[in-house]
Amino acid sequence: MKTYTETFKLLTRDCDLNASWRPGAILLAMQEAGAAHSDMIGAGRKALIQQNLAWVLTRIEVEMDRYPRTGETLALETFPTPVRRWFFPRYFIVRDEGENEIGRAASLWVLLDLTTRHMVHPGAVATLMPDNSDLPAPLGLPGSVNEVSGVLEEARFLPRYTDMDGNHHVNNTRYVDWACDALGIDTMVDYELARFTVHYNMEIRPGQEVRTELRRLGPDFSYSGFVGTERHFDLGGQLRPRG
Repeated sequence: MKTYTETFKLLTRDCDLNASWRPGAILLAMQEAGAAHSDMIGAGRKALIQQNLAWVLTRIEVEMDRYPRTGETLALETFPTPVRRWFFPRYFIVRDEGENEIGRAASLWVLLDLTTRHMVHPGAVATLMPDNSDLPAPLGLPGSVNEVSGVLEEARFLPRYTDMDGNHHVNNTRYVDWACDALGIDTMVDYELARFTVHYNMEIRPGQEVRTELRRLGPDFSYSGFVGTERHFDLGGQLRPRG
């Protein structure tokens, strides 16, 4: 149970208008694989909810060498590494049918108290993590998100029903969907995200109006979200032409 691998066929529901794996769907597959592995080691949602706890993603960095297309069969491997203070690192590796590594991700998770909405000490949950100190990480821990100096594009909106999850806040996978929507169809037809990093600073809950700031400078972009004056998330990355 040191690692967990899911093999699946990429369906049209997970792909964009180019028939390529959608970045938000990549995060969703990683979320589900991580959840399945957590269930196996006794730290899944069902076990945590009995303690009034839930997993919350705080940072993730994703690199894709290429984006697979509808109909391809993929293998997604995930594993945690030793706890770092309050943070649980978890890594992901994407391989194609030829067992070639085509993508990877590094993430940091914390435990959230569902009543106080504050993170809590790892406690006994840390003892459930397998000893993977011998496994090489496919990426370093998620890095910083730098605000680029391009022209500012602002938007305001209320999160929708489909943005929410069982923790009663915007699901981690939705922020990159928002960023792709903000970049626009004209951009996303011709370009793809070579890499992206998301920092989840504060949760966004139903009824909170979000103000977003998008900036682009060459292939680099940054996308941040605020509720009032408080910064709730930062996302940044690099675009490259589609192959």
